[in-house]
Amino acid sequence: MSGINVFKRATRNDRLVVFVAVAAAASLGLWVTLRSGDALMNGPSNSVSQATLLFVMWWSMMLAMMLPSAAPAILTFAAMNRKLAAQAKQKPTLLVFVAGYAAIWTVFSLAATTLQIITRDVVPLTGMMAVVSGFVGGLLMLAAGIYQFTPLKNECLRQCQSPLIYFARNWRNGMSGAFRMGLDHGIYCLGCCWVLMGLLFYGGVMQPTWIIALALYVAAEKLIPAKHRFGQFAGAILIAFGAWTLFRALA
Repeated sequence: MSGINVFKRATRNDRLVVFVAVAAAASLGLWVTLRSGDALMNGPSNSVSQATLLFVMWWSMMLAMMLPSAAPAILTFAAMNRKLAAQAKQKPTLLVFVAGYAAIWTVFSLAATTLQIITRDVVPLTGMMAVVSGFVGGLLMLAAGIYQFTPLKNECLRQCQSPLIYFARNWRNGMSGAFRMGLDHGIYCLGCCWVLMGLLFYGGVMQPTWIIALALYVAAEKLIPAKHRFGQFAGAILIAFGAWTLFRALA
């Protein structure tokens, strides 16, 4: 019984540590996002400064939005890593796993920054970085809604909803193994959410309530069991609202 109690106590400690760390990282990320956006709106002196601030804004925003939804996978990894590392007398690799996950969203942030720089003269944005065109906004919602029904979306979401099954089948030992598993989970997470990130430009990339709302949706989608078809329900709403927005823009 004492061994079981120790395991339960360790699990609770993992949960507390991960919860506090993720909450702190998300809060700091949102603060950095808003500060970077304010600096951008004040007009940095050169294009390099603008690009750097834009990247910092995207990077901090992605980590603030995506780390909370990755908490179940982080907790699952921590529990398995604690047990297996003790058996093999290896160093804990939780931070390496998180670094691998963050690396995927770092690459995404770089791509988003590049795309925004390329299209800034073609797609006008408001001061809060929301698209001015109702037509473009409608297309963003339609794309996000349709993607909810694709096989790629469903497969990536299935992997994110069942981290225990993924780790049981794909466990890799050592630092490189932890980093690779973090990369893999980040890729599945990206596959779930990359089209949804386009909705930031509908409500405003710099609108904190919109950022938080999308982050909560992403987390709910991964936590609510697949049998409830939460993602498909949201997709149907996005398609309907996107079609209505397009109709208004073209009328």
